[in-house]
Amino acid sequence: MSPPTDAERTFREEVLPEIDAIYRFALRLAGSPAEAQDLVQETFLRAWKNRDAYTPGTRARSWLFTICRNVFLRGEERRRRHEEIVREQSGQAAGASEAATGDGEPDHAVFMAVKDRDPEGTFWAGVVDERILAAIDGLPGDFREVVVLSDLEGLSYREVAQVVGVPEGTVKSRLFRGRQILKKELHEVALEAGLLDRDAPEPRTSEGGEP
Repeated sequence: MSPPTDAERTFREEVLPEIDAIYRFALRLAGSPAEAQDLVQETFLRAWKNRDAYTPGTRARSWLFTICRNVFLRGEERRRRHEEIVREQSGQAAGASEAATGDGEPDHAVFMAVKDRDPEGTFWAGVVDERILAAIDGLPGDFREVVVLSDLEGLSYREVAQVVGVPEGTVKSRLFRGRQILKKELHEVALEAGLLDRDAPEPRTSEGGEP
């Protein structure tokens, strides 16, 4: 067996360790553990196929978040198209199963490395509060992804903007609106935790759109 290339070595040392963070993000996007696991596997398979595009020493997490989000959005688009076809056929049998994304068999080594990990177990073992996650899941999609990337995963405004593909000003606006909604939703949680006085006024969400 030939020794690993520099790109392969870098992938295993810098990219694979981010699997837990990618699972957390995938779960917030997909909404279910099973779909999140599939999304994580597809993300890492795509990353492996494009490993030469990764610059060693940069933030692998941001790179993977971008891939994960793109995979999710493509899947949503395919799902919408499928639903449109089903509606047009008025109950007739759906067409052939959509083709698997990518070409050829996935690389066995990286597939097994991702498949054998348990990001779901790691994540739930360290969950802060299910009510907070439920509130985040209830945010509109555009707000939810920036809150997750910034507040849960610690990305900078610039990094979030790169992942989501919008200007930094839009990231800040969405993050502000998302946090305002969460403050209102989690008011009772804060009271129970003793973080707020029960006589304190309930927060209001501001009106207004994004820039």
